[in-house]
Amino acid sequence: MTGEYADYDAVVFDLDGTLVDLAVDWDAAASDAIGLFERNGHDASGADLWGLLERADDAGLRPELEAVLADHETRGAAASTRLPHADHLPLSMPTGVCSLNCEAACRTALDRHGLTPHVGAVVGRDSVATYKPDPEPLMATLSDMDADTDRALFVGDSERDAVTARRAGVDFRWV
Repeated sequence: MTGEYADYDAVVFDLDGTLVDLAVDWDAAASDAIGLFERNGHDASGADLWGLLERADDAGLRPELEAVLADHETRGAAASTRLPHADHLPLSMPTGVCSLNCEAACRTALDRHGLTPHVGAVVGRDSVATYKPDPEPLMATLSDMDADTDRALFVGDSERDAVTARRAGVDFRWV
């Protein structure tokens, strides 16, 4: 099903909420993250999971927090469900995934649903130094696919995805 993508030379998809639905217990992940911060002497009261992720570098806890989140996300990927938009694959042009989830979870979900052969580049939250809505992960995905931003499309399900595309100078389409 390439028709709706015919104007593009490359298409990048967000993962969770776009191609698959990860079965992650985000409350448990947040609880584990808060516990990590508190065990290491940092006040985590009132913080949400993504706020803790933003504070992890300053707290010196980024590797440990990434491990906690990766565990939850990878288990959620193994139990994920395929969403209807995944039926658009394969496409006739280079296709990638750019996700706020860790790369291992992305690859686990793609494998689980038989999508790996149809995706040439996978960039997760931990694949590059920054994460969405910074444009670097999307730019890295396009670079891995040898694709130009002016002929690429990013397909996602969140405002964070839309902002990422805008910052990267890439067309965006909502799922």
